[in-house]
Amino acid sequence: MPTQNNSDQHPPLFAPGNIAPFFLVTALFLFWGIPNNLNDILIKQFMKSFELTRFKAGLIQSAFYMGYFLLAIPAALVMKKFGYKTGLVIGLFLYSAGSFLFWPAAVLRQYGFFLFALFVIASGASFLETGSNSFIALLGDPRTSERRLNFSQAFNPVGAVTGVLVGTVFIFSGVELNKNQIAAYKAAGTYEAYLRGETLRVVTPYLVLGSVIFIWALLILMTKFPKVAEEAEPEEGRAHGHAGELLRHPHFIKGVIAQFLYVGAQVGTWSYFIQYIQDYTHQPEKIAGYFLTGTLVAFGVGRFTATYLMKFIAPTRLMGVFGIINTLLVAVGVLFPGWIGVGAVFLTSFFMSLMFPTIFALGIKELGPNTKLGGSIIIMSIVGGACAPPAMGLIFQATHSMAWAMVVPMLCYVFITYYAFYGSHVRASELETVRA
Repeated sequence: MPTQNNSDQHPPLFAPGNIAPFFLVTALFLFWGIPNNLNDILIKQFMKSFELTRFKAGLIQSAFYMGYFLLAIPAALVMKKFGYKTGLVIGLFLYSAGSFLFWPAAVLRQYGFFLFALFVIASGASFLETGSNSFIALLGDPRTSERRLNFSQAFNPVGAVTGVLVGTVFIFSGVELNKNQIAAYKAAGTYEAYLRGETLRVVTPYLVLGSVIFIWALLILMTKFPKVAEEAEPEEGRAHGHAGELLRHPHFIKGVIAQFLYVGAQVGTWSYFIQYIQDYTHQPEKIAGYFLTGTLVAFGVGRFTATYLMKFIAPTRLMGVFGIINTLLVAVGVLFPGWIGVGAVFLTSFFMSLMFPTIFALGIKELGPNTKLGGSIIIMSIVGGACAPPAMGLIFQATHSMAWAMVVPMLCYVFITYYAFYGSHVRASELETVRA
C-alpha cells in the first residue's frame, strides 16, 4: 500500500521562495495593531485634555473604524486592478500621512482635526488589512490558510501591546486633577496650559510611527512580490467574479455579521477597560494602562496558542469553545464588578485572540474569483468597532455602570459561538457553483 508524502499530510505554511514578501506583509499585522490600540489610550487622554464625556470620547473609535468601512471596497478595486503590492504601498502612505497630521492637530488643539487624522490612518489600515489578510491566506496551500493567517495575525497583538505600552509610558502623564485642583488651576490661570500640555503629549509617538511606516512602504516598493491565486493566471483566462454571487454563500454572509460583532466586542472591551478598572478598583491611569497592556499580552499568547492548537483541533470547534468561555467571562464582568470582574474581562483577550483571522479565513473559503471582493466586505464589517464603543458609552450614561455596558460584547460572543459551530459550514451546492 503506497504511503502518503509527508508534505501532503503536513503541507508547509508557505513556499520557501516567498520568505521576503511573507515577512514584509506579516510585519503589517504588527503595524496596524499599534494605532488600533493607541486609540484605547487616546480615549482616556482626550477625555482629560478635551474634557469629553465617555460617549464623545468613543467617537475616536467611530472615526477610526469608519475609515475601514469606507475604504475597504476602493482598496479591493485597486488591488483587483493593480495587485496586492500596489494596494499595500498606498495603504502605508495613507497611514504615514495620517500619523503626521497629529502634529498640526495638536498645535491647533482641535478634536475634530484629530478625528480626521485617525480617519486617514484607518483608511490606510483598511488597504493593509484588505490586502494582507487575503494575500497571506492565499500564499500557500489552501489546507493551511487558517494556520497561516493565524500565524501572521499573531504579530498583531505584538503591535497592540506596543501601542498601549508606548501610550501608557509616553502619553499618560499620570497627572489626574480632581475638582478642587481644577478650580485651583483655573484660579491661577494655568488650567489651559495644563490641557494644552496634555494634548501635545500625543505628538511624538505618532511622528515616530509615521516615519517607520513611511520607510516600510519604501521597502515593500523595492521588493518583488509573487502573484497569488487568480493573479497568477493570464487576464484573458481569469475567472471574473460578481458581487451578486456572494449572496449565494450563507457562510460568507454570516461571516460578515460575525466579524462585525467580533470587532465590536474587541474594540468595545479594550476601549473601556481602563475606565472599568478605575471605576471599580480606583487605580490611577498608569496602573490601569499597564493592566490593559497585560490583557493585550494575553491576547498575543492566545493567538500563538491557537495557531498551535489548530494542528490538532478544527478551527471551527476551537473558536466555538473559546466563544462559550468568553460569553461566560463577560457575564462575570457584568455581574461581579470589582477585582473579580477585572480578572474575568482581562482573560477574555486570550480567548478572543483567534476570532478575527479564523472568521476571515472561514468567510472567504470557496469564494473563487470573488475572494478579494469578499475579503474587502469582511474588512468593511470592521465598522463594528465604530458602533460598539458609542453604544457602550450610551449604556453607561443611562445606567452609570460600566459593568452593564459590557453586555454589548457578551451578546456579540453568543453569535460568534453560533457561527463557529453551525454558520461557517460551506454547503455542497456552493462548492459545485465555484467549480463550475
